Amino acid sequence: MTDWPAGYGKRILEEVDSTLDEAARIAGELAGPEWILAKRQTKGRGRRGRDWKDPQGNFAATLVLRPSEAPNRVALRSFVAALALYDACEALTGRTAGLALKWPNDVLLNGGKLAGILLESAGSKQGVTHLAIGIGVNLVETPMKEWLEPGAVWPVSLLSETGVQVTPEQFLTALAAGYARYELQFTTYGFEPIRTAWLARAARLGEVITARTAQSETTGTFETVDEEGNLVLNSAKGRVSIPAADIFF
Repeated sequence: MTDWPAGYGKRILEEVDSTLDEAARIAGELAGPEWILAKRQTKGRGRRGRDWKDPQGNFAATLVLRPSEAPNRVALRSFVAALALYDACEALTGRTAGLALKWPNDVLLNGGKLAGILLESAGSKQGVTHLAIGIGVNLVETPMKEWLEPGAVWPVSLLSETGVQVTPEQFLTALAAGYARYELQFTTYGFEPIRTAWLARAARLGEVITARTAQSETTGTFETVDEEGNLVLNSAKGRVSIPAADIFF
């Protein structure tokens, strides 16, 4: 049985507008990192501010941190969270077959999107005052299919792909334990071991993919993720480093 990690708070809410919004409300009063799990969100959101619906039984949580590093360093915790998600899925299902990490912030299972990560932060002249790592996992259902862009990864659920039914509370315990391990590694040894571990689990490494932003589209071979967390493609224009984009296979 996984133990709850020392030093991390936990609050489980029956209902909230959004765990990310709750994180912003409570961040100033926290003495240490805190996990917020919602059994129901009424105004959950995903990328680009889109509404996000959470069917009963799916996972919606946010980890609130008070980091001390520079903002570009703080943002690398998306990779920390991705590794923790991967490990939680492995721990609860007993399998890694079909699991992969999609840059920058998704977890895939059998080629479909199982989980996503959304980082939000607030800052001052001194740096980041708090970081909120929002995480959604399709434990039992696959919502929001109507919003898929052409070529986007189709959503899947842990139950549909593995036959394993996990409660949000069980998933939170496994996720929190994994996150604490990788956070300690990150703060002790830096990004390099996190980067190495992430690349070992990366989807489509060495294959041709497309990175799309609002302004441009780049197709090339997925070469690596660099020390800043940027996607590196070997394209027709040469080696290109991309800090943010949507990825299509």
